[in-house]
Amino acid sequence: MKLLTTAALAALLMTAPALAAQQHELQVFKNAQQQVLRYPHFTIFDSVQAQVDGGVVTLTGKVTMPYKRTDIERRVARAEGVTSVKNRIDVLPVSQFDDDLRLRISRAIYGDPTLSRYGSMVNPPIHIVVERGHVTLEGVVNSNADRVIARAIAGQFPTFSIVNKLKTEEEARAELEKL
Repeated sequence: MKLLTTAALAALLMTAPALAAQQHELQVFKNAQQQVLRYPHFTIFDSVQAQVDGGVVTLTGKVTMPYKRTDIERRVARAEGVTSVKNRIDVLPVSQFDDDLRLRISRAIYGDPTLSRYGSMVNPPIHIVVERGHVTLEGVVNSNADRVIARAIAGQFPTFSIVNKLKTEEEARAELEKL
């Protein structure tokens, strides 16, 4: 019994630094994510993801204006625990067609009785990224049914393609635990 306890303690001590590093990376990720979500010009038409390796944060995604790309990088660089930022955020091309499509799809999704509750949130979770007529839905919804409804609504508009990257809360939580 004593041997087993000693072995278990030794294994725990060996994994403790790795666990601490994992928790540190998770905290850096949360700090970076918070900086993006609190950016006043971040809208449902932008989508930014962060990956953390040590204190290095790699930003990816798409934004509607060039200044957002720069502003988000600066904000994340100031977040606690961030040592440097690799900015790989793309700026969407200027297009009146894309702007109209974004607006029409967002009004339809957030105006739908089933999905309207998402629109009243501080940071509405369904992001509609439109690039040259191609639509990508990103974010987190409560259920698979909400994901399917959002995709069906977006499908009512003239697009070249629709990619549904919406995740359920359960899937997002599982992804976060992998960090």
